[in-house]
Amino acid sequence: MNLKHPAVPYVLPFVVFIGVLALQSLVPVPVSVRLVLSLAAIFAVSLPALQGRSSKPILSILLGLAVFAIWVGPDVLLPNWHHFILFDNGIMGHPAGNTPPASKGDPIFLIIRIAVSVIAVPILEELFWRGWLMRWLIDSHDFTRIPLGTYAPNAFWLVAVLFALEHGSFWDVGLITGIIYNWWMVRTRNLWDCILMHAVTNGALAAYVVVGGHWQYWL
Repeated sequence: MNLKHPAVPYVLPFVVFIGVLALQSLVPVPVSVRLVLSLAAIFAVSLPALQGRSSKPILSILLGLAVFAIWVGPDVLLPNWHHFILFDNGIMGHPAGNTPPASKGDPIFLIIRIAVSVIAVPILEELFWRGWLMRWLIDSHDFTRIPLGTYAPNAFWLVAVLFALEHGSFWDVGLITGIIYNWWMVRTRNLWDCILMHAVTNGALAAYVVVGGHWQYWL
């Protein structure tokens, strides 16, 4: 791999994270490994792509909370919603979560798992989906010439759909989330606004999982 390629800061952390998840389906991988490898990849290659700061922090936080409400809303209103065949099947997976029963009361595990959700995932996913892929789909030869947040219908909707599919049985709320995150990138043209919004969504969801015992959301 050419580590000097301009896509590396945006893509490598995501590839590392997905690789660890794929490995976990074969052998047990401690959640601490997932956190350390993801952060190591971010610090090793992604810092140049993470310059700057949020331009609309308050609105980003509020939108993050709104997306959290959208994420859990269907199951609150209709408790069996994600057990319908459209969501619970052999292709999309099952809304059961993958947290080991023994870890649900382990404070060290929970702290690390929350850190994965709130710190690592928002950074590596926003770098990949909205920092790189939305631009690469517009110009695969030189995505760097495309400013962050540039709107092109095909890129916007394809990223939203792929983001939804990444979330398995929760693809429906994942699609809405992808649309909102993409829209916010188009509106702000600021990667940190999307990272902050994503972190707030994941933080609220983590609290909902741990306090309420809704472990199905931790896939």
